[in-house]
Amino acid sequence: MTYKDYYKDLGVRKTATPAEIKKAYRKLANKYHPDKAKGNKAAEDKFKEINEANEVLSDPVKRKKYDQFGADWKHYEEAGARPGGFDWSKYAAGSGGQTRQAGTDESGAMFGEEGVNDLFEMLFGQRGGRRPGRRGVVIKGEDLQTETTLSLEEAYHGTTRLIQVNGQTIKVTVKPGVADRQMLRVSGKGAGGSSGGPNGDLYLTVKIAPHPEFHRKGNDLHRDLPVELYTALLGGKTRIKTLKGDVTVSIAKGTPNGKELKLRGLGMPVYGRKMEYGDLLVNVAIVLPENLSEVELNMFGTLAALRK
Repeated sequence: MTYKDYYKDLGVRKTATPAEIKKAYRKLANKYHPDKAKGNKAAEDKFKEINEANEVLSDPVKRKKYDQFGADWKHYEEAGARPGGFDWSKYAAGSGGQTRQAGTDESGAMFGEEGVNDLFEMLFGQRGGRRPGRRGVVIKGEDLQTETTLSLEEAYHGTTRLIQVNGQTIKVTVKPGVADRQMLRVSGKGAGGSSGGPNGDLYLTVKIAPHPEFHRKGNDLHRDLPVELYTALLGGKTRIKTLKGDVTVSIAKGTPNGKELKLRGLGMPVYGRKMEYGDLLVNVAIVLPENLSEVELNMFGTLAALRK
């Protein structure tokens, strides 16, 4: 098992005060939160890592056991010892060095009743002959992961999804501007905890389906803008569809094919921020006239001759 250094994960000293631990956790949680990571797998893993570290170090009892037993403290908590990693022998003898038979472990070694009580008093802070088993250990439920697919329009306006997971239906609200592969955390909607422990969390990965007209890059949108030849040459106006609705675009005289026009504020909403949007960048695609008459062809011929 790889050793987990929770102090290193939070970037604090082993002598850090609860206030220092809390401050370090908040700073890292804000940096690596799934809502900001936007599909960054490394950031998602880091977020889980610092949550695990904070869960232990912010709890005085758990922190004390972690400082004493290291990353395997849960194994002591759940099973009483780590195989080969703890000296059980000093708990096998009763008073006066005499062994009092109370039971055996998996290897057949005998345990004294007082030794057992002393052991569990050290591990759990309990006494009185009651041996807490796994049922008495408060354990947080497992985190669950699933995914859903949205249209670009749903990502633009925001939407809700009914997610079937772990035998339950969960209504998840997706805010406008969500990115492709962005992971959302739904607190407390994971697997149930044990012995009164809290539920785990649900991590929902959002996928955005391809769109036939728009291409997204960050908060900006890109699309082609068909413009008639005469409008491109003489200037004028044309209509274009945006996710916010149809708008009128002014075309300057002599606009060349492939020219990019920027329509500010008509891109995607910025996730988590009200009234902030990216831009819509349109690529002018000049449409040549079809089925020209003889008169029209002659006129183009005259124009061509004038350009020589």
